[in-house]
Amino acid sequence: MSDGAYVVGEVTAQELDDSAEEFAGLLMETVHGGASIGFLAPLAPDEATTWWRALGPDLAAGRLVLWTARNRTDGRLAGTVQLRPATTANGRHRGEVAKLMVHPADRGHRLAGRLLAALEERAVELGIRLLVLDTETGSPAERLYEAAGWTRVGSVPDFAADPAGVLRPTTIFFKSPTR
Repeated sequence: MSDGAYVVGEVTAQELDDSAEEFAGLLMETVHGGASIGFLAPLAPDEATTWWRALGPDLAAGRLVLWTARNRTDGRLAGTVQLRPATTANGRHRGEVAKLMVHPADRGHRLAGRLLAALEERAVELGIRLLVLDTETGSPAERLYEAAGWTRVGSVPDFAADPAGVLRPTTIFFKSPTR
């Protein structure tokens, strides 16, 4: 999928391994910018790189699908999002959206929406009829999901620590992807 200055596409396990340091840079920028995506600040480069490389087996086995948004001019990584299809027998119709990140320098170009659209299209192809996600209550991401048509289920107090280590509430959302 391409549009304007950015190209959105799926990533292979080999591509992830080859670019793990670049992915680590995006992760560190996102965490150090205050996004609550499972890490505490400061996030060290080796820790971030190791985390990305550890996703390779799941990506290769189809237990994870990963997209990137790259700058069309210089190929720079501008954003990512992940889909984790459920593997339990009673949940194969659903998937979890995880780690939606857009580099601060690339925000304002609707990349998050484009990444989510690519994910939803692929989810339909995989037979996934229900997507779920969680995000920090009151965050810009929460407003993004609401604007993108996600349905709020509710909020859980003190669900996760933000990058500074402060416990914050999390809002749970769901959506049925469509073509």
